[in-house]
Parts: sequence; C-alpha cells; structure tokens
Amino acid sequence: MGKKEQITSPAFIVGVKFSKIGKNYNFDASHLKDLKIGDFIVVQTSRGWQLGEVAETITDIKKLERRNYKKVNRRATPVDLIKKQELNNKQEKAYEKVVQVINDLGLSGIKLITAEYNFDEKGITFLYSSEADEIKKFNDLQRHVQKEFNNIKITFHKIGPRDVAKFYGGMGACGMATRCCAKFLVDFKPISIRMAKTQGISLAPSEITGMCNRLRCCLNYEYCNYIEAIKKMPKKNRKILTPKGEGKVKELMPLRKMILVEIPEVGIREFSLEEIKPVVEDRKIQYQEHKKRRSKRQR
Repeated sequence: MGKKEQITSPAFIVGVKFSKIGKNYNFDASHLKDLKIGDFIVVQTSRGWQLGEVAETITDIKKLERRNYKKVNRRATPVDLIKKQELNNKQEKAYEKVVQVINDLGLSGIKLITAEYNFDEKGITFLYSSEADEIKKFNDLQRHVQKEFNNIKITFHKIGPRDVAKFYGGMGACGMATRCCAKFLVDFKPISIRMAKTQGISLAPSEITGMCNRLRCCLNYEYCNYIEAIKKMPKKNRKILTPKGEGKVKELMPLRKMILVEIPEVGIREFSLEEIKPVVEDRKIQYQEHKKRRSKRQR
C-alpha cells in the first residue's frame, strides 16, 4: 500500500464495497466530489488493484475513527466495467475448477462459496465455509489449486455462516423478501440469548434463529432501547403500589412504559410508570408522617 495522504478540509469520504460480503472500506474522494452511491471506482488495496462500488458517502468526518484514508485512484470507465464482467465469467470457471479439485480429493466438511479475482488479475481469493477448525488434506487442496492457476497468488479465506447467508441472499426467517444481512448489514455484531430474554422474546429456536442457523441479527436492533427503558422500571416480582392497591410486578413492557401488576382479589392489571410507586417509598412516607404526629402529641 502506498503512503497515506492527509485529508484537507472539506473532506469527502466514500465507503466502498468490493463483494457481496464483507464490510465497506473507506477511501478519500475529495477530488471526486460528484461521486454518488452506485458509482464504480478503481482503488489500490492491500490485495492489489480493485474495482469497487460506492456504497455510502460521508461528508462529516467527525463520525469517523480515522482522519486519513487512501485516495480513490479514478472513476471506473466503460472499459473497466466490461473487464469486470469478463472477470466475473472467469471467476465462475475458477470456482468450478476448484469444486472439481475438492471432489477429486474427496474432501469433506468444506463448502466453496465463490471465487474473487483481483482487478489486476494477479490474485484469486477463494471463499469457503466449514464447521471444522481443521480440514484434512487442506494443504493438498492448496497445492493442486496453485498448479491450476500458475503465476497467480492463491488465497483461501474462511467465512462464517452469517456471511454465507448474506452471499446467497433470499427470504429472511421472519418472512421478509430479502434478508437483513443481504439488504443493508455491512458487519455482524455479537448476538446473545440475553438479548432475546431482555426483550421478552420466545426462546424457541424457530423464533430467534435466522436462515444461517445462528441467532438473528435483528435481536440487536432494539436491545439498547430496552436496556435504557428497563433502568427506569421496577424489577419483576417486586411489590409496588398502584391506584388499585398493593401488588406484585408480573411483566414489563419497556417500550410502552407499561407494567402488568398482580393485585390480590383484583387480578392482573396494566399501569403506566406514572401510576405506580415503590412500596418502600410509601412506607417511608407513612413512617415520617407517623413521627410528625407523634412529635406533635409530645409537645
């Protein structure tokens, strides 16, 4: 990679994607401020020259972790786009060749997802998935593939099940026509069962598992809102005072700021946060009033 140049104000940064999966990479396009989302550009990366698509534009660099990025080399020309299509065809043939090698070697536990040529054709990256940490005869696979593609740098890159689901696309587990990962997610944040529990979501696998057989990414969308809302609410099974008497908290509805309370001889009723108060607070007030009355009598 060449020397990074300091961005001069006003800066114009573009997020560039190079394939269906993976995050967007930022580049300085201050000299090409008419670039729009969907435009194609040529840039130099650690993997060599690449043709990428502008996926986002950033004018407020205060939102960025860094202040200096490599410059966009140039806008893609019609000739570049024709070459990209030719490379797509070559990628399909490369993919088929390696699948054949995998079958000939009798390798199991590995699934080849796709092949990606560098734009300068000096390297090919083969993306694969596997549940195993180590694959038998993997070194044999690398040697055979290198023989098939002389004078080209060969790289095998393992991707996770979420990336695989993003690459293939299709309907989401929730019924949406396009999965979130394929539609707009650019990176995958850690997801935990705790997120589902906090939001009161059923823990049935069919309710929380995505098409990748992992916890759904959408469990993270409103999680922070629930966490903030719950901080202002009483815990479950706590005793509280309501307009209909003392009861026990049965269920929280954080985003609505409502609480279901079980009251003896009344049943379960719904109340807002403004309608309730802690039993301890009420008893404290009663105690203070009792002390005042007692003090007056003693006078």
